[in-house]
Amino acid sequence: MAPPRIVGIAGSFRRPSKTRSLVEAIGAEVGRSKPVDFVVHDLVEIGAGLGGAYSRAQLSPEAVRVLRDIETADALIVGTPVFKGSYTGLFKHLFDLVEPDALKDVPVLLTATGGGLRHALVVEHYLRPLFGFFEALTIPIAVYASESNFIDGTLVDAAVRERASKAAGQLSAVLSQRIEQPLSREPVRLAAVR
Repeated sequence: MAPPRIVGIAGSFRRPSKTRSLVEAIGAEVGRSKPVDFVVHDLVEIGAGLGGAYSRAQLSPEAVRVLRDIETADALIVGTPVFKGSYTGLFKHLFDLVEPDALKDVPVLLTATGGGLRHALVVEHYLRPLFGFFEALTIPIAVYASESNFIDGTLVDAAVRERASKAAGQLSAVLSQRIEQPLSREPVRLAAVR
C-alpha cells in the first residue's frame, strides 16, 4: 500500500519563506512517525499563473498541477503569512478555485506566520471557517509562529516546535486510523498527544 500523500501549501510570495519553513517542519515531523509522500507548493511557483485566472480554464499548467495535488491529497498542511489580519489574497484565490466537494473529510492541519502575536487568531477566525466550508476535517491543534520564533528562516522557538509536534501527532493519528479503518464513517477520536 502506498504511503499517504500529504500536500503542503504555503501562501508565500517569496523564498526563503517562514511560512514554507513551518509547513515543511510539520510535514517532516509527520514523516518521522510514519512513511508519507510529502510535497510542498507555494505561491512563488504559481502566482503569475494564478493571479490572472478568473476560472480554472484560465490557469497555467503549474497552477492546474497544484490544484490537482490539493484536490487529490490524503491530507493537507496549509499555511499563510498574515497580511492585515487575514490570509493572503492569492492564497484565498487558490482555494476559491478548488472544487467544493474535493476536500470533504480530508484532514487539514492549519498554520500561519505573522509579525507578532496579535495575528495568532487568524488560524481560528479565517482558516478554520474556510476549510469548514469545504467540510474538511481540520486538526484541532493549529500552529501560529511569529517573526521572533525563527532564526535565519528556521523555527527555533521551543514552545512553537512542541505545538507543531503535537499537531503533527494528531494528523499522523488521523492518517493511521484511516489506513486501519478506510471505510469507517465513525468520528475520528484524537488521543491526547503528550
